[in-house]
Amino acid sequence: MGECIGLEKWAGKPKSLRDAVSQLLADRPRPGSPGVFTAEQICQLLAIACETPPEHLSHWTQPELAQTLINRGIVDSISASSVGRFLKSGGFETASDQILA
Repeated sequence: MGECIGLEKWAGKPKSLRDAVSQLLADRPRPGSPGVFTAEQICQLLAIACETPPEHLSHWTQPELAQTLINRGIVDSISASSVGRFLKSGGFETASDQILA
């Protein structure tokens, strides 16, 4: 118990062991279609969500954020629900009526 069979071939070779472990843990291609938005676009969305909203708004809404992304040329199109998913995955909390505080 507790012994790992085959580890002896890595004795004295920490770099080779590290490389082998990294290769085993590396992401492999996943099924499904690739993401539509880049990490840069998502970061820009999060940055805009942290900005003060325009004067005509008291708070950002998901549809307003989506339209702002389009107007600024960051994305060609994006739905309000996609904006909500990105905000949720970024750790932001939205109220049930989709208003950001």
